[in-house]
Amino acid sequence: MQTTKFFRNLLVVLFVLLGKFSFSQIELPEDKVKATFSIEQNGCEAFVVAKITCVPHWHINAVKLPAGSFGFPSSLTVNKSADFKLMGGTIEPKPKFLHDDMADEDLYFHEGTFTIKQKITILNEKDFTLEGSFGFQTCNEVKCLPDASYPFKLKVKGCVKDETVIDTPVDENSSAITEKAVTEKVTPDVNEPTKEVVIVKEEKDNSSLWKIFILSFLSGLAALLTPCVFPMIPMTVSFFTKQSKTKAQGIRNAVIYGLSIIAIYILLGTVVTAVFGSEVLNEMSTNPTFNVVFFLILIIFAVSFLGAFEIRMPSKWVNKADSKADKGGLIGIFFMALALALVSFSCTGPIVGTLLVQAASEGGMAPFIGMFGFSFALALPFGLFAAFPGWMNTLPKSGGWLNTVKVVLGFLELALAFKFLSNADLSLQTHFLEREVFLAIWIAIFAVLAIYLFGWIRMPHDSPLEHLSVGRTAFGTLILMFVIYMIPGMFGAPLKLISAFPPPMSYSESPAGFGGSTGSTTAEVHVEGMHLGPQNIQVFHDFDQAKAYAEKVGKPLFVDFTGHNCVNCRKMEQSVWGEPGIIDILKNDVIIASLHVDERIDLPKDEIVTVEIAPGRMKTLKTTGDKWMYKQISQYKVTAQPYYVMIGPNGEDLTNGSADYEHHSNPSDFKKWLDEGLNLYEKAK
Repeated sequence: MQTTKFFRNLLVVLFVLLGKFSFSQIELPEDKVKATFSIEQNGCEAFVVAKITCVPHWHINAVKLPAGSFGFPSSLTVNKSADFKLMGGTIEPKPKFLHDDMADEDLYFHEGTFTIKQKITILNEKDFTLEGSFGFQTCNEVKCLPDASYPFKLKVKGCVKDETVIDTPVDENSSAITEKAVTEKVTPDVNEPTKEVVIVKEEKDNSSLWKIFILSFLSGLAALLTPCVFPMIPMTVSFFTKQSKTKAQGIRNAVIYGLSIIAIYILLGTVVTAVFGSEVLNEMSTNPTFNVVFFLILIIFAVSFLGAFEIRMPSKWVNKADSKADKGGLIGIFFMALALALVSFSCTGPIVGTLLVQAASEGGMAPFIGMFGFSFALALPFGLFAAFPGWMNTLPKSGGWLNTVKVVLGFLELALAFKFLSNADLSLQTHFLEREVFLAIWIAIFAVLAIYLFGWIRMPHDSPLEHLSVGRTAFGTLILMFVIYMIPGMFGAPLKLISAFPPPMSYSESPAGFGGSTGSTTAEVHVEGMHLGPQNIQVFHDFDQAKAYAEKVGKPLFVDFTGHNCVNCRKMEQSVWGEPGIIDILKNDVIIASLHVDERIDLPKDEIVTVEIAPGRMKTLKTTGDKWMYKQISQYKVTAQPYYVMIGPNGEDLTNGSADYEHHSNPSDFKKWLDEGLNLYEKAK
């Protein structure tokens, strides 16, 4: 009865909070619409071409809107000049048409990728630069963002006229869409082949919510494969071994644990993020104190499971807990679920953030459904892990196999504990637990585990082992293979299978590997401010230094927002940066600024400032990491790492957009993004 009341009250509070706070993150028009500009020239005639790409579910309004239609029209404005003459109005493809029954308004819009053109006649025999801007307002079916514009400059070749050009009166407000065409829902295009008008009539139904749920559920399953979640598996089993004495207790506790995971993830992913910002959760998960505490907890559990002692609560506490109908147990289970959410958030945060943005565009209950689907996928297996000890305690205790399971879990907890200690060490940059030391510890732990599984050593509570079972032999062999795999990592091997666990190669006694070299040129090695980074690539850790050097050598600036404890950053650096074709670009064709958002180096006193990190929320920037985190949030409205952008010759963000782990973890996608940035840089020079 008390359990039911507890979760009923929790759900009431949850729904009240969800009703008060917004689920959307800060959104900019430039994140929804990208534009590239070019000149298509044939003698003295040319077209100014704007290639527009809208992200899925977003659109821009047509250039010509009839009276009474909704929104601000898009525009392709070419600044007047004596070098050329405008010919006719803006040319656009036929817009899609939608009548909004609720607002009783006609909508004319473009979506996906399309081009808008402006024809000009060139009057100058010498080459010149043409300037203009593309203005737009972007909307989805729920909301519209403020209007925005992209300025552009284009180089145009001069021409010599062979014959007189007939002047055509120019109505600068004219367009390829006529009032008659709008009335008939048909848009003639004077320069392009006629295309069929697509009549879109969208009706909201439950199918979109099901899509959100399925996508979120699959994302939750994918999150189970991240390294941040692994340490919680043995910890969950060990915790519930004492909580669940019977099979019935195990099932009850598993249900409570699963519901707690769902409730906490919904709260963390929506309400806490809306109030405090997602960077708060990221800071908490990478905090050295937080990681050291979890290291100590896992060590205690590991030593207990290996048989050194039994973790027992004082009998007085146990009796009191029993008299309160397991009230203490409920609180403990809830905090176990909270620990799972916090520990895993550094890996799951980017996934959660993406889901929230996508769900917010749907509106209504979509954010709640999205977070429910994600947390439900996490809760299912962890509910089974929680129920396992209760089921295990009902099985016969003969043979000592039960203690073997506990010992194996103890070794796993011992190994995973050092991941948390490594996080703290990386954050503080103490170099106490560098890559070689970390791998040596893991090799030793798993080697002893293999020896134990083969029966060569026994733990205090083990029964005599008369023979090895097939399963135990197979598992021991697998562990031994894993030990052999890790040994070359001591001498510089990348170890891609576990790249997210040990410190990066740059954080080691021999960053270039045993007897290796950096592979960088002598000039690069001696550049002031450069450091050895991932894949033995020379990088800057200061944005201004990197920008100045990039301008000096005439290369694009590759900005890498990263973190010492960023698991997905290590995956990208090990599995993507080092691939053929990519590593050559990163070493030779760009200048890299690796900005660690969790760097704890204190800023000089004159650089410590208080800024508005979000509307109505102030933060004092005290460390270098604070500075880079604020730069990422204020300029790009993103808190997840890794996050990559490329900077052009004039300090502008190149229009190839950004790259991240979720969309560019495939090497071919990442290389395509890099190549596009290099081409844009060359055009902008």
